[in-house]
Amino acid sequence: MLSLKDKVVFVTGSSAGIGAACAFAFAAAGARLLLCARRLEKLAQLQPALLEAGAAAVYCFPLDVMRRDDVAHALAALPPEWAAADVLVNNAGLSRGMTKLYQDEIDNWEEMIDTNVKGLLYVTRAMVPGMVARGRGHVINLGSTAGRMTYPNGAVYCATKAAERAISEGLRQDLLGTPVRVTTVDPGMVQTDFSKIRFRGDEERAAKVYQGLTPLKPEDVADAILWAASRPAHVNINEIVMTTIDQANSYLFHRKG
Repeated sequence: MLSLKDKVVFVTGSSAGIGAACAFAFAAAGARLLLCARRLEKLAQLQPALLEAGAAAVYCFPLDVMRRDDVAHALAALPPEWAAADVLVNNAGLSRGMTKLYQDEIDNWEEMIDTNVKGLLYVTRAMVPGMVARGRGHVINLGSTAGRMTYPNGAVYCATKAAERAISEGLRQDLLGTPVRVTTVDPGMVQTDFSKIRFRGDEERAAKVYQGLTPLKPEDVADAILWAASRPAHVNINEIVMTTIDQANSYLFHRKG
C-alpha cells in the first residue's frame, strides 16, 4: 500500500458531491489537499472539517476548468509548495438536459464538451509534464458507465464520457516508460446534485431519477479512487467500473415497487 500522507492531492470540482467526498477520503489518509471549484465559498466552508478529518493542509482556489486561460493562469500561479501534485483527480464535470439530440439546445452541448472534455484536457496538460519531470504522479479521471453504453436523450453527455475514456487510455499509452499512472473510475448512478444540475434546479424531476432504487453514494466512489491511488507504485489500476446492485448498465435498472 502506498502512503498518501503529506502527498499533494489535487481534486477539481471539489465543492460538493464526489469531489468533496474525495477530499474527505484523502484527508483521512493525511494528504495535503489542493482543491478548486467554481464556488470558492463552498470550499471555504469545507476547509475546517477537512483539517479536522486529518488533512495535513488545505489550499483552495476558484476555477472553472472550461476556461482555458483561467486554468493556465491559476495553475501557473500556485505557490511552489502546492505546484507539484502527486495525485490529480479530474472530477469536475456535469450534464445538461435530457432531450432528443435533434431537439436539444446547442448551449447544453457546448457546456458539457467544454467542461467534461476540454476542461479535463486543460488541467491534465498543465499538471502532467511536472509529474513526468519529477518521476512520480497519478492521474485519476472520473468517467461514467454512460461512456460505455449510450442511452436515449443523453447522446452528447455519453459522448463526453466516451471521450474521457479514450483520453485516459491514450494518456496511459503516452506515459508508458514513465512512473506516472493513469486510472479511469466509471461509476453508474450516484446520488449527488448531478440530476438537479442536469435539470437546472428542477428538484422534483431530479428526485425521480433515484426513485425506487438505492444509488451509489459519493463516498463509495471516493473509496474506489482512494484505493486506486494507494496501490503500490508499480501497480496501475487501469479502469474501475462500479454500479449500485440495482443497476446493470447505463440503461437497465431494477426499481422496487
